[in-house]
Amino acid sequence: MPQSLSLVIVHVIFSTKERRPFLDPDTRPKLHAYLATVARNADCEAYRVGGVADHVHLAIRLSRTITIADLVETLKTSSSKWAKTQSPALADFSWQRGYGCFSVGPADLDSLRAYIDGQEEHHKTRTFQDEFRMFLKKYGVEYDEAYVWD
Repeated sequence: MPQSLSLVIVHVIFSTKERRPFLDPDTRPKLHAYLATVARNADCEAYRVGGVADHVHLAIRLSRTITIADLVETLKTSSSKWAKTQSPALADFSWQRGYGCFSVGPADLDSLRAYIDGQEEHHKTRTFQDEFRMFLKKYGVEYDEAYVWD
């Protein structure tokens, strides 16, 4: 086959360091738009970006020319630098070291978009840690609680 084709959709989740609530309602839309632009600049398609004060979710079609680790590093590094320029209150902003990334089938993309859109509602009753544990369980990811949080 002379052409390389792929359709890999991933759900990426990462938190602010120590889950500090840096992302106020005014900052979030700008940050989400910035993250979508970073993904597009990496030849990925950002289907949805959303989150609350202490974390973000991204639904992304992964380019066939970039690894997940490289994409997440680019997203986090670039957006962290950008955030620090937005307000003196964000001078100490940083993301946690790790991240979660889960594969999603095309048939589940609409559900993922709706889930990301409903973040405010989800987090009225569920912490980030509980949500992340739920995804680890849902996708069958084994983990050691001692190494998940920073």
